[in-house]
Amino acid sequence: METLEQFINYFSQNSDYIWVQFYKHFLMAAYGVLLAAIISIPLGILIAKYGKLSSWVLAFGSIIQTIPALGAMAVIMIVMGLGTNTVIVTLILYSILPITQNTYVGMKDVDKTIVEAGFASGMTRFQLLRMVELPLAVSVIMAGLRTALVIGIGITAIGAFVGAGGLGAIILTGTNATDGTPIILAGAIPTALMAIIADLAMGWIERKLQPVKESKTTA
Repeated sequence: METLEQFINYFSQNSDYIWVQFYKHFLMAAYGVLLAAIISIPLGILIAKYGKLSSWVLAFGSIIQTIPALGAMAVIMIVMGLGTNTVIVTLILYSILPITQNTYVGMKDVDKTIVEAGFASGMTRFQLLRMVELPLAVSVIMAGLRTALVIGIGITAIGAFVGAGGLGAIILTGTNATDGTPIILAGAIPTALMAIIADLAMGWIERKLQPVKESKTTA
């Protein structure tokens, strides 16, 4: 109970600071995933069209995932320096695999008969991509963005070690303080809530973008 009271007191006294760090934390995660999407969605489309590239690209993404985030951030920091740019570049690297993989799967799962019907009607490749394939694959692509964003929110917390701020800075302050559990909770709980809210929001968008399936007619 004492820890809870201390947490409530700390939160009420530092609510403005926590909100600023919450907002900064979310922006870093969102920018990292957005920039990764700009790279990964076209890359996923490319490897779906040219299957021989898929194993190489996905293997490269998997290798990145095996590197500890803090280690990757430390290496990037040598080039980029301290601050938010290091975190955003790290997030881009770690978001490549889920977004590229889901784009690839979504494009490969498009019904080939629909694509052939589009060709037969005189549509160009670009028209097919824009008007048929991407609309049918968009819900799967959104699932990749959803995964990347939730992972990114967690990785962003580590950004405090490279001077990027965010909710991780509050957690780091708590770990360096005597009896800092309430301070750690003031950073950890909003981080968890952000991840949950982002997951629910992206899940809702994903469901809304799913192609409407015709209900089976009863005999």
